[in-house]
Amino acid sequence: MKINDVIKYANENGAKMVDFKFIDSPGQWQHITYPIGRLEEGLEDGFGFDGSSIRGWQAIHNSDLLMMPDPKTAMMDPFLSTPTLSLTCNIVDPITKQPYGRCPRGLAMRAEAYLRSTGIADTAYFGPEAEFFVFDSIQFGEGPNEAFFHVDSSEGRWNTGTSEPGGNLGHKPNFKGGYFPVSPIDSMTDLRTDMCLVMQKVGIDVETHHHEVGTAGQAEIDMRFDQLTSMADQMMWFKYVVKNVAKAAGKSATFMPKPLFGDNGSGMHTHMSLWKGGNPLFAGDAYAGLSEMALYYIGGVLKHAPALSALANPSMNSYKRLVPGFEAPVSLAYSARNRSAAIRIPIVGTSPKSKRIEFRSPDPTANPYLAFAAMMMAGLDGIENKIHPGEPLDKDIYALSPEELKDVPQLPTSLPAALEALREDNEFLLKGDVFTPDILDAWIDYKYENEVNYVRLRPVPAEFALYYDV
Repeated sequence: MKINDVIKYANENGAKMVDFKFIDSPGQWQHITYPIGRLEEGLEDGFGFDGSSIRGWQAIHNSDLLMMPDPKTAMMDPFLSTPTLSLTCNIVDPITKQPYGRCPRGLAMRAEAYLRSTGIADTAYFGPEAEFFVFDSIQFGEGPNEAFFHVDSSEGRWNTGTSEPGGNLGHKPNFKGGYFPVSPIDSMTDLRTDMCLVMQKVGIDVETHHHEVGTAGQAEIDMRFDQLTSMADQMMWFKYVVKNVAKAAGKSATFMPKPLFGDNGSGMHTHMSLWKGGNPLFAGDAYAGLSEMALYYIGGVLKHAPALSALANPSMNSYKRLVPGFEAPVSLAYSARNRSAAIRIPIVGTSPKSKRIEFRSPDPTANPYLAFAAMMMAGLDGIENKIHPGEPLDKDIYALSPEELKDVPQLPTSLPAALEALREDNEFLLKGDVFTPDILDAWIDYKYENEVNYVRLRPVPAEFALYYDV
């Protein structure tokens, strides 16, 4: 769309308000709403705001920033009672009008521009599979003398001995048993379908939905792949739709990677491929039907995976899912079909267009603009430096002995370890000024100050169970 197209679209849909959205560094949408009469002004000149109030952005003495809407992102918000046009914005300096360096969407666009400048490819496609839980209610809190959380789910396996409205009717998925029985064990089919229908209204091409392995309403809705920035835009709509449809149904959805002890966590397996001139570049006659370029791309991702985890698994809770010795993709190996390796080559038919790789360790707490850009930069570094990934690992990694595993690199086991890996290994991200030292320093500082230390300083209930009687 161009500016006139957006105005026409707003008029045709009876929009009375316009909502400007942008993404902050940790990965959440922020927004501000104006009467529709200010739409043309906003499209042409943007609107200023206080950047010091946004997490990880400007200092208070230099706080002014400008949000500039992207006309291509115009969409009617499906949840607001007043007809409201939604536009996703890029952030720029109000004086120079240059892109603001810490704007994640602007960074993703720089990554795509860098890809084209290399001549290697002109398009990077991404297809994330973001898993999530749907609970009936959630309670949590902490203070100097207490800390607790309580999850309730009518589908939770622990709920067989408690009462429900009308009496407990059974049919609960077992722990790790949710993949994927029909109703009444799967009680969420209609809810997931409602989510899919709303996603289609906002332009997301939905491929399928199903119950995931975990109990208590763990779910997956798959979207068709798209280009890097566009896919990140859709990922934001995806989360927005899932949470709001769940809330309208009297439930609560979370993308937290590990909300339940003893059950599967939620990942965001991410499919990637490179194309040039409309032709796929990852198909060939090497291992699993891959091209040499695809193998080098895998080599780059595996080499830089510890640093990538600081962006693709950016929460303290992420590493409750990524625990060595359990069923998590922590081993930095690649394999065809094998879901225990960090990178899998899906077997999806003979068409070269379907050839891709699947990076299985990321989770949906990631800021998609930053994570997708970083994954692509790692893969490009592998291509540029011909980093071969070595031999594939086609065995069940979870069944390997310690002796067999000792030479297989592993992901970091904590967020601080991942942040230190990023501090040591980031030159591949700095190419083409896609990432900058300022962005990376701000990210690392923010994570330590607001998340790592926050969790480190607080005792948790499990520690009382282990140590109170010592």
